[in-house]
Amino acid sequence: MVLLYLRNTNIDARLSPYVLPYRKARKSRNQISIQESGYFEKQNGIATVQYPHETIPVPDNGRYKLHNEIEDCIVCDKCAKICPVDCIEIEPIRSAEEFGKTSDGTTKRIYAAKFDIDMAKCCFCGLCTTVCPTECLTMTKEYDFSVFDITKHNFGFGDMTIEEIEARKKEWEDHQAAKASTTPVADSTSISVKPVFKPRIKPLTKPE
Repeated sequence: MVLLYLRNTNIDARLSPYVLPYRKARKSRNQISIQESGYFEKQNGIATVQYPHETIPVPDNGRYKLHNEIEDCIVCDKCAKICPVDCIEIEPIRSAEEFGKTSDGTTKRIYAAKFDIDMAKCCFCGLCTTVCPTECLTMTKEYDFSVFDITKHNFGFGDMTIEEIEARKKEWEDHQAAKASTTPVADSTSISVKPVFKPRIKPLTKPE
């Protein structure tokens, strides 16, 4: 019955507009830039290239894998706050004094004990790169980072060791303790209390 149906419906004639172009493809596609007028033409070759041996040029403004230059990061936390899917996790450690500058001259006063980006959650909106004040967070041209284990999509950019993290935390705690001990405590007896303002209300007079 199936063979009779295919014979009567002439399935080859119906599929010919879709199959014939691929049967005629006998050459690979030349690598051209996206600005070229024939970038999306498929009549003169196959629709795909011999990936991964050949790749099509990626646009410079494409939204792909995120990368953070941790040396230029001031740990302002703006990227994590604006992220709509919460794929950026940051653990900051404050410093009592300046410990460096970024490539654009911005002062660094916060350490990044942890700076993880979970690309499995990322929606590639690009908002994090827009609000970054030092432009250390960018989207690269790398788009093929598929893995079998989804936990490997969590990329860490923090470069501090456990010993360094503990040392920086202790430095900040000692600084806070020293600051609290030197702060004078206000004497409650010497504080002058201002009298409570009471507005005067004129008595109501009966109309004559």
